[in-house]
Amino acid sequence: MAHGSVDTQFVLFPAGPADAEALGRVHVASWRETYRGLLPDAYLARMSAEAHTRRFARALLHPGPDDVTLAAADRGGIVGYAQGGPSRRQVAGEAEIATLYLLKSAQNRGVGARLLVETARALAAHGAVSLVVSVLRDNVAARGFYEHLGGAAEPARLEPGPGGAMLHEVAYVWADIRTLIGEPPR
Repeated sequence: MAHGSVDTQFVLFPAGPADAEALGRVHVASWRETYRGLLPDAYLARMSAEAHTRRFARALLHPGPDDVTLAAADRGGIVGYAQGGPSRRQVAGEAEIATLYLLKSAQNRGVGARLLVETARALAAHGAVSLVVSVLRDNVAARGFYEHLGGAAEPARLEPGPGGAMLHEVAYVWADIRTLIGEPPR
């Protein structure tokens, strides 16, 4: 399949509590695939799908009023997801995509872009006018993905990471969320 084209073998849908176990498995597997060499191997090895399943179950049973969780699935089940809501930076009108992960087998097939755009579309429907997503500075593939989709990089900043380690993150911002979701400016 050509890079940038959309694979129609995937569907996107709002995740619910019944999806918590699959989301927990995808979260742990995608972190192990994505962050090998960027985060400590010992931390990645200790990650628990069961613990993440419990977190997803709580979040999906009791979402905030503006929280969005979309899952991507193929015939074999869930292969990725995105979660978003109000920005942690508490900027008025700014939404944040807190997590967007895909299994390696689902990458480079247009699924990540669809998850990003459709999550942004849902956040805009909740009133968001801008969007931010943060990524590890050294995650070159993810940074290229967000830049390709029009995100403007802010300077790297230090943030607390797993096990108390300090990690460099870069925020990508869409000052006008409509540029990402394909709506004309007002």
